[in-house]
Amino acid sequence: MRRQVLLFIWALSLTSVFGQVSYSIPEEMEKGSLVCNIAQDLGLDFNRLKSGRARIHSGDSAEYIELNRDKGVLLIKERIDRETLCGETTPCALHVQMILENPMELFRITIEITDLNDNPPSFASSEKRFEISESAVIGSKFVLERAIDADIGVNDLQGYSLNPTNNFELKLENQADGSKKVEMVLQKPLDREYQDQISLLLTALDGGQPRMSGTMQITVNVLDANDNAPVFTKSVYKSTLTENSPRGTNIITVSASDKDGGSNGEITYAISNSKRRLSEQFQIDRKTGEVILIGEIDYEKAKVFQIDIEAIDNGGLSDSSKILIDITDVNDNCPQLKVLSKSDTILEDSPENTVIAMLRVNDPDFERNGDVKCSINDDIPFKILKTMNEFYSLLTEVALDREVASQYNITVTCSDEGVPSLSSSVTLTLQISDVNDNAPVFERSSYEAYIVENNTPGLSIFTVKARER
Repeated sequence: MRRQVLLFIWALSLTSVFGQVSYSIPEEMEKGSLVCNIAQDLGLDFNRLKSGRARIHSGDSAEYIELNRDKGVLLIKERIDRETLCGETTPCALHVQMILENPMELFRITIEITDLNDNPPSFASSEKRFEISESAVIGSKFVLERAIDADIGVNDLQGYSLNPTNNFELKLENQADGSKKVEMVLQKPLDREYQDQISLLLTALDGGQPRMSGTMQITVNVLDANDNAPVFTKSVYKSTLTENSPRGTNIITVSASDKDGGSNGEITYAISNSKRRLSEQFQIDRKTGEVILIGEIDYEKAKVFQIDIEAIDNGGLSDSSKILIDITDVNDNCPQLKVLSKSDTILEDSPENTVIAMLRVNDPDFERNGDVKCSINDDIPFKILKTMNEFYSLLTEVALDREVASQYNITVTCSDEGVPSLSSSVTLTLQISDVNDNAPVFERSSYEAYIVENNTPGLSIFTVKARER
């Protein structure tokens, strides 16, 4: 296991410490496997982990990592599948926090998950059929389905092969999204009288060790007379779509033409297979070429879509094009507040800048819609500071006095900069504990009395009183 450790610690005040470490582990490690010796890497004593009630906070994500306080190590709690956790996103990482108390400390832990070659390339269909006229000209192209490989990097799909190659050769064309357009090109004329059906095997290979592959059977039925292939009016169609658009939204209409007459000139449209299951989100009318939204669009998950489309005539000839859809963000997420640690009571003689709570604030939106500012209610002796990205600390601003106020209700409100702005808040209750910081005080600064001579001994002159704050 390759492990990389990065440690960075700084002090906000005498009562709070923050730090950061980074590691790298492969996916699919067994439950209970060792990730790291976190105590050793951070220079912490085992007793400190216990006395500080050390715990791991993983936010809203699944809890894949657990802390063993007795040994001071991080372990695999649940088997991690990189493809399930991150999909196509790279690098793939878990971001967790380790929190200690008395005094409060926060350590950010980043664990990069590296890819294993555990997914073979696969085709959505096991078989593809073409009806091709024997009059098809040399160089005629036929769009093939692309394979999908959930792995990344060298473990991802690397290439294709087509066998046999008597009549057709394989052509690969690089796409803007890093994938390859796969086409079968006619290189030798077809003769229906000699062979009315041709069987080919398309194989997709990845680059892992050992290499994994997937196959699709291609059957070509040789027909008569279809001289012209469909041609799209554009090589690339572009459109924009606002996230959260309702199902049924008309996105764009594509068009292709075919010079052939009759049934050979009739065109149908289809969405080609891609790495994303776009058929679950978009639908194209086979006759009109109208592209309709049928699923949910979330800018936070995908900012742009590339849809590969085909126009196919009744003779089996086809052309391909693509649709690029830019997704526009809307402010549809409120800031999310999470109290990581807080004090319920504090001594009135605590020094200024004593940390009483630590919070994490996150807004999944982007740019101004995701920019968050936090504030607290006025006229209280506290302040809130941003200590790291997404992390805030609540501190005392001046010395406290229990005789002035024995309890405070502190409301933290976090608002984003979207239009309209969305906000969330949380209220913390803090009790102020007394210390013996006030001397008794007489009710008067001076007392006077007149005494007549020869008064009886033991006669009461006056009574003095003092009170304590």
